[in-house]
Amino acid sequence: MKLIVGLGNPGAKYAANRHNIGFLALDRIAADHDFTPWRARFQGMAADGRLGEMRVTLLKPQTFMNLSGQSVGEAARYLKLAPADVIVLHDELDLAPGKCRVKQGGGHAGHNGLRSIHQHIGAEYGRVRLGIGHPGHKDKVASYVLSDFAKAEQDWLDDLLRGISDGAPALATGDGGRFQNAVANRTAPARNSGTEAPTPKPAPPPAPKPDPAPQPVTLTDRLRALSDRFK
Repeated sequence: MKLIVGLGNPGAKYAANRHNIGFLALDRIAADHDFTPWRARFQGMAADGRLGEMRVTLLKPQTFMNLSGQSVGEAARYLKLAPADVIVLHDELDLAPGKCRVKQGGGHAGHNGLRSIHQHIGAEYGRVRLGIGHPGHKDKVASYVLSDFAKAEQDWLDDLLRGISDGAPALATGDGGRFQNAVANRTAPARNSGTEAPTPKPAPPPAPKPDPAPQPVTLTDRLRALSDRFK
């Protein structure tokens, strides 16, 4: 069994924030893979279902981002899961918008949601880092992550969420490579890989014909020419 967690803040005020991309990803997975309706559980909202052959609980902590570990820790203990069976989807400032990377264990890199999870279950859980880009200066980070995705970002965001849902069964079984391929197929579809016929080279222009021999113009010239032929 796996516990897949999406990070975000509860409430309509935050629903479309960049910080809530983890919630958005879980909503797409739940809808596409016929999970149970969301219900209050583990200080969060939980839904149950299967991804391939794997039983999975999806969890959206409702404790606000900085206390996400309270919800994740409670769920992991109740479900009797090791940290390695927990996968957390979260926003990542240090990845370009629409990029996705899978990581197992490691530090929290200053992310307050991850910091809280570290405190409750340790560092050996899996992460799916979802790129939202960086505002350019650290003083702008707080307002940036708590602002909504712009209309111009909706296309890449939708492609990313669809890719995450496509690859969710692979993610649940620990196949990070196949998961990332599924995401890439949505966010950066391969161009036609068929071999195109080479463009034919233009035919060389025909060689110029030699100028015809000048014709004699007088009777004397004609007789001389005729005489020359029989010499």
